[in-house]
Amino acid sequence: MSPTVFKIGAYRFFFFSREEQRKHVHVSTTEGEAKFWLEPEIELANNYRLSRKQLKQIEALIEEHYDEIVDAWRRHFGR
Repeated sequence: MSPTVFKIGAYRFFFFSREEQRKHVHVSTTEGEAKFWLEPEIELANNYRLSRKQLKQIEALIEEHYDEIVDAWRRHFGR
């Protein structure tokens, strides 16, 4: 199960239900996907085929919607 937190433009922000406990978010688009740690700070964990420009856009969106992402994480995972 991978619930979508939200979609902005071509980007889908989501979680995988059975992963490590450290807070993170996955982001996918038709060109690739990435995983960002949310704690202790926002940091790229993995990247598959996304450009530096896309990664910067995604990181800015994560910063802008950080509270919403963390709230969704807590609701989904109960932590």
